Amino acid sequence: MWILSFILPILRLYLVGIKVLLYQLFNKSFTLPVLPKQNGRVAIVTGGARGMGYETARHLASLGMHVVIAGNAEEEGLQAVKKIHEEGSEGKVEFLFLDLCSLKSVRQFVHRFKARALPLHVLVNNAGIMLVPEGQTEDGFELHFGLNYLGHFLLTNLLVDKLKRSGRHDACSRVVTMSSATHYVGRLNMEDLQGRSCYSAHGAYSQSKLALVLFTYHLQEKLTAGGFPVTSNAVDPGMVDTDLYNNLCIPAQAAKKPVAKMLFRTPAEGASTAILAASASQLEGVGGCYFYNGEKAESADITYDHNVRAELWKQSCALVGLQEA
Repeated sequence: MWILSFILPILRLYLVGIKVLLYQLFNKSFTLPVLPKQNGRVAIVTGGARGMGYETARHLASLGMHVVIAGNAEEEGLQAVKKIHEEGSEGKVEFLFLDLCSLKSVRQFVHRFKARALPLHVLVNNAGIMLVPEGQTEDGFELHFGLNYLGHFLLTNLLVDKLKRSGRHDACSRVVTMSSATHYVGRLNMEDLQGRSCYSAHGAYSQSKLALVLFTYHLQEKLTAGGFPVTSNAVDPGMVDTDLYNNLCIPAQAAKKPVAKMLFRTPAEGASTAILAASASQLEGVGGCYFYNGEKAESADITYDHNVRAELWKQSCALVGLQEA
């Protein structure tokens, strides 16, 4: 039984990967349309110093947006800022330290950002880890669940008032959250969200990506109920050639290299859907959606279950020390 619980998440994840690769074999990444200028708008991009986060930050800055790259590697973040500036982007770019593995760091980041007295129009929850060895965050949470999900859950909730005040009904603020196709095989165990009874890195990763979609929809439900000018959407970048795959086992990494060259998306291509959700005029006022390859798509059936979303939200509030509102 233990072996089955360990192997099934791996099989599910790799079957999803094969399905995505087959799609990408016959379908090119969509081309971003001409996007409107974003002068005067401010964005935070977590994990914006590398991979898809960097490409998202770079593109938003090229549209004139003031972009704050949030990450836990200062030197890398400052190098990303320098590189974007050297490209001659119209918008301002800066780096602020944020460690999503630490709830204290998340709160400190929000405090520093708010002290800048800037508005906030776009929050891109991009940072993530995948298939890392079993471990815990500073606060004792399983690493995938803690960084990918709970860190972003707290960050968004602490910034939501800023997003509400910055948005207008004809120019909404936007929350864009990076999920993936792995959420389709994710399993939520509300009695063991940390995976302590039977840990699987594959199961933990897919659960974190499922939690992000559930969070995205429940946040939109709350925003809509309050009549606030903020939208919340989840995006799926497809299979992208980034450092996330560095934690694959050696045989899987060897097999991945030739496949990645032919079938994986580039970080710029993977970032396209997030960029679209963050800035496209045709998505003004559109929230509570799951986007893949530039289009709306159906997410896993469980993500449309209000009771599941509400229970996860309730437990998440308790875990990060927020009063449920």
